[in-house]
Amino acid sequence: MTTSPQQDWQQRSLAAVWHPCTQMARAAQMPPLAIARGAGPWLYDFDGARYFDANSSWWVNLFGHADVGLNDAIKAQLDTLPHVMLAGCTHAPAVRLAERLSARTGGALGHVFFASDGASAVEIALKQSFHSWRNLGRDDKREFVCLKNGYHGETIGALAVTDVAVFRDAYDPLLMRAHIVMSPDARFANETAALTAMRDLLAERSANIAAVIVEPLVQGAAGMVMYSADYLRSLRRLCSEFEVHLIVDEIAMGCGRTGSFFAFEQTLPQTPADWPDFILLSKGITGGTLPLSLVLTTEAVYQAFWSEDVTRGFLHSHSYTGNALACAAANAVLDRFDAGQLDANLMQARHLKDAFAPLAHHPRVEHLRQQGMVLAFDVKDAGPRFAEAFHLAARSHQLLIRPIGKTVYLMPPYLIDAATAAFLFEAVSASLNDVA
Repeated sequence: MTTSPQQDWQQRSLAAVWHPCTQMARAAQMPPLAIARGAGPWLYDFDGARYFDANSSWWVNLFGHADVGLNDAIKAQLDTLPHVMLAGCTHAPAVRLAERLSARTGGALGHVFFASDGASAVEIALKQSFHSWRNLGRDDKREFVCLKNGYHGETIGALAVTDVAVFRDAYDPLLMRAHIVMSPDARFANETAALTAMRDLLAERSANIAAVIVEPLVQGAAGMVMYSADYLRSLRRLCSEFEVHLIVDEIAMGCGRTGSFFAFEQTLPQTPADWPDFILLSKGITGGTLPLSLVLTTEAVYQAFWSEDVTRGFLHSHSYTGNALACAAANAVLDRFDAGQLDANLMQARHLKDAFAPLAHHPRVEHLRQQGMVLAFDVKDAGPRFAEAFHLAARSHQLLIRPIGKTVYLMPPYLIDAATAAFLFEAVSASLNDVA
């Protein structure tokens, strides 16, 4: 029996590729979708069928696939300098990117460390926090605090501050012990209680706590749990009061997803002290083209490492640190924001809100919610394997979407007009009805 090109690539992939976040025994029953090319918000398989990339290929794609502007920036850099090591060398794309990101904090976070992916950025921030306290003679500050159901990556250090059982439990014996504190959640109006729990812990353990790490405004892997900027603002004050670093993980929610470039900007910081001690970026910073992550930090943290003693330096690296191609892509992304991307996102978010408003009255839907370009709802009585069933049903409606448990969410590329929002609503509604 002959196979189609699509089936051929699926079979070859199952034989040779170990796919992430996938039980491969299950993948044999539900083969991966083989993608031949992308254009704008659409992905095309090898048989010519198309799918709207509603989750931006794991939240990385900002402006659509094969974007001409990003591609041109990468091609120009490719002909000049693809890569040079950043230890003992430097190059213009990295310097410009660091300067521009620092400027977006008003200079409050004036030093940028480069890495490759989100989990690496988390590891770096945890290490910098601990090591900076140690360099200051405060060796006891070695504990970390994270929020319940928070997600910060799957390397060993990042998993230690992640509270998602399916990722963490198998490796729990390998992990350091973090403090897990109540999460704020607008669905339950519990922000005051969450702050009280945080205050109580910091009051008791601040002499031993190096940092608190949070996802700002939206906890992604928890099921798009949303909370207010007031909580973040109050948390910053608590961390300052108890001399604990605040690490804000903007890997998923940075680069305009929430309505501001940094989600933390919605706390309206007025002075350097109002900003976090660390901001982490990855995913969208290169517009879905190349892997890159960054750790922005303060002069105070930077100065804690300033010494002729090599052991007091931050000896962390990887071979592609500050890769010039990735930095060129990131600078092209910042060009879009300098040209008014946030204003465009505001209108696009309104299109999504208007189109999906009828779901608030759907008998199977609860907690319809939105933060900028992130829209989500929970499904009542979702049942076993709901996420898989919904994902498969959505494919038949030209939609690539991956629910988290019982939570259906959209985090699309920034290419939404009224007609596109209407299409997404119809496709999501039809998929929901199919699995109901």
